[in-house]
Amino acid sequence: MAGKNDQSFKVAVAQASPVFLDREATVEKACGLIAQAGREGASLVAFPEAFIPAYPDWVWAVPPGEKGLLDPLYAELLENAVAVPGPETRRLCQAARAAGIYVVMGVNEYDPLAGNGSLFNTLIYIDAHGEILGRHRKLVPTGGERLVWAQGDGSTLEVYATPFGRLGGLICWENYMPLARYAMYAWGVQVYVAATWDYGEAWLATLRHIAREGRVFVLGAGMALRKSDIPDRYEFKQRFYQNAGEWINIGGSAIVNPDGEFIAGPLEKAEGLLYAEIRPSQMHGSKRMLDVTGHYNRPDVFQLTVNRGARPILRVTNDLIEQAS
Repeated sequence: MAGKNDQSFKVAVAQASPVFLDREATVEKACGLIAQAGREGASLVAFPEAFIPAYPDWVWAVPPGEKGLLDPLYAELLENAVAVPGPETRRLCQAARAAGIYVVMGVNEYDPLAGNGSLFNTLIYIDAHGEILGRHRKLVPTGGERLVWAQGDGSTLEVYATPFGRLGGLICWENYMPLARYAMYAWGVQVYVAATWDYGEAWLATLRHIAREGRVFVLGAGMALRKSDIPDRYEFKQRFYQNAGEWINIGGSAIVNPDGEFIAGPLEKAEGLLYAEIRPSQMHGSKRMLDVTGHYNRPDVFQLTVNRGARPILRVTNDLIEQAS
């Protein structure tokens, strides 16, 4: 017999390719996918890592000494990045409100308070009323990504209460940081977004592990990108992608239940929306045997401290006021 709070909710993952390094066109595409997910009854739609305006895959292909290629690419990525809040987030919020749906969106974020020259790999959380709940900046960019993105800080680690459960997540290889996962579990995350550029069997095993470890529903949001999605005008494509096949990234998006079972996907070599029904009772009941931050924990042995303070690059004080006080 189903419990009185056993209402089911439909959730979605958008596996799509951006309009490469075109912020306005990619936002327009995202708004269309948000509207479609809302029409088809989803309460939430999650997008890939760095969807707007594109994941900078060139960091894995172009040698770091190629200044003549990398500087213009960075400049174009910066020019097409997203401010939070800003005109692009307003459009996304309007789309979420019109569709009546929660949205988790991956963007390249620039911060006017950080000199306008550095970028962050950011997830934006938007509620069904079109309000920004918060953002999360990737704590540790991986490998070559460190030539593009700055590090986030603990102030953007958060979990949000929604009608379908507590919503949160991490970006790509942040999901291999055990303490970051533990913090999310301890804050009670139930619907866990793993937005990524990664794909393949090892990554799918990671999604299943997180679902089973945290007893959460995991939405693995990956990006599908063809070689043809990168315009021919880019010299790096001509020089360093000559031997690439049709697909630079096959996607591999999936939705996993708290028992570690795929309930949608994996979707490979295609764009599309994945849907699944989730039930809060499954999140709760699965913790009878394993609750890694509850009864299956030893806080007398293991303790975690999370610094959630912001790390601004500049602090301005008024010396006159300080002297008077």
